[in-house]
Amino acid sequence: MGTTLLRTPDLQSLRYSDSSGTTKSDDLHYLEIAELAERIRTRRTSPVAATRAQLDRIAALDGTLHSYALVMADAAMAQAEAAQAELAAGRYRGPLHGVPIAVKDLCHTAGFATAAGMAIHRDHVPTEDATVVRRLKDAGAVLLGKLQLTEGAYSDHHPSIVPPVNPWNAAHWPGMSSSGSGVATAAGLCHGALGSDTGGSIRFPCAANGLTGIKPTWGRVSRHGVFELAASLDHVGPMARSAVDAGLLLGAIAGSDANDPTAALDPVPDFAAAACREVRGLRIGINPAWNSEGVDAETQAVLQQAAEAFRALGVDVVELRLPDVTQAVADWFPLCAVEAAVAHEATYPLHKNAYGPVLASVIEVGLSVHGTDLQKITRRRMNLRGRVSALFTNVDLLLVPEQPFASPTVAMMQTLGETPTLVSALLRYTCPFDMTGHPTITLPGGATGAGMPLAFQLVAAHMDEATLVRAGAAFQRITAWHRRHPLD
Repeated sequence: MGTTLLRTPDLQSLRYSDSSGTTKSDDLHYLEIAELAERIRTRRTSPVAATRAQLDRIAALDGTLHSYALVMADAAMAQAEAAQAELAAGRYRGPLHGVPIAVKDLCHTAGFATAAGMAIHRDHVPTEDATVVRRLKDAGAVLLGKLQLTEGAYSDHHPSIVPPVNPWNAAHWPGMSSSGSGVATAAGLCHGALGSDTGGSIRFPCAANGLTGIKPTWGRVSRHGVFELAASLDHVGPMARSAVDAGLLLGAIAGSDANDPTAALDPVPDFAAAACREVRGLRIGINPAWNSEGVDAETQAVLQQAAEAFRALGVDVVELRLPDVTQAVADWFPLCAVEAAVAHEATYPLHKNAYGPVLASVIEVGLSVHGTDLQKITRRRMNLRGRVSALFTNVDLLLVPEQPFASPTVAMMQTLGETPTLVSALLRYTCPFDMTGHPTITLPGGATGAGMPLAFQLVAAHMDEATLVRAGAAFQRITAWHRRHPLD
């Protein structure tokens, strides 16, 4: 059945206050980073106006959405004024200069609390920035504040925390631990954000909120100063409104770091340039059986439409067979649990009573895993990594679901702890690529009958985020799903 591709519309919501072309502050909140950056560079708007607009919108809406753990209003305005002065003096740092963004509240910020969603850390004030925060500041970005997350970046919020609310529909799930990053970016409370992904927590909130997000290759982005859940599974990455924006953010934060020996030494590509390249001749692999087994009809339709869009762009879509990931999904939980137990050994069980029940139970599991079982998991993980890597000798990308069911409700997700099969189904298309460390991009690709966002993933070879940005940007040049917004 043929599919009509949606053409990206003009941003009709943009209005101008006068003939000089200066954008009114109340029109700025849904601008993509690339668009806002050009307006700042050409002085059609200012960092101060953009930041003030975001802070006003946060004040108006976040009392209902609960996406921010901490708003750093005074510091943000000071940064915006400094950026404006630099621009007036002719110093332009690049496309993030003066752009208001926010970071997940597990990234250390000097002088401001970093709680990581945990009651015992609510008064923890770091003395230095995480590497990713420092790099955003070096790029001239304005840091609006810290975004709410689940306790310790696992699956559930601490009982003392009010969870973020999906701005499309409060009855629907806002995503896993980076839900504050997803809600704030989707609702126009920041122009982009950083999240983290251990089992799917960049990808789930992007899918739930209609965003584009990159889970980079493990090691592409430094984890120094980022609160740890599971060290060998944690990935820090951007969540934004477009592939271009995600590439701009990734380009700012990626690269080697003397403070994190696990950060890769590979050079960081020019992701903005990659976004401009045509995709004709690329090869995308699909596994029809894996993409459809247990996957609902709306999600399958999104995958089929995405494949058709890429064919229209001149991409070769070929069938292949992916390795069976059933064991990897089963292995993810005990591996994450062991690494979480290590991450929390200084505070658990010493402050056990301050932990929520879900995170505490995970740590207890980690403390009970036998060393020989952990070694077997490690061997199977290495084998899967090699098998997935081998696929990229024949294709450039994989096209896979982000999750097997469309837009789950909050009520449905509250049964996770009692429904192991639901957990396995949810993680089936996300955690295997945390286990292997391969990079992915999540792209909005459709909507349910009720108008809720739907998404799919592309997966690339290690360190090939440039091809993800290239393909994502091409897809978004001929579709408009990423231009849909809630609330307005």
